Amino acid sequence: MISKPKLSLRGLRTFCVAARYESFRTAAEELFITASAVSHQIKSLEEELGEQLFDRNSRELKLTLTGRSLYDDVSPLI
Repeated sequence: MISKPKLSLRGLRTFCVAARYESFRTAAEELFITASAVSHQIKSLEEELGEQLFDRNSRELKLTLTGRSLYDDVSPLI
């Protein structure tokens, strides 16, 4: 039997907010935490999944295909 990773509910909630805005800073403001905390939670979630969820560059943040799929699956539940 293949076990699925146990994902942090807090990490998934943070991911959904960051994905909605495509901004760690805006997600941080909504969640009343720092942008650095958002970044760390997303990084931990990515490590748990073994997948990159966002394409990051200096000017913008975009969901990867995996990130879009996770957001579509999880956001109605969060």
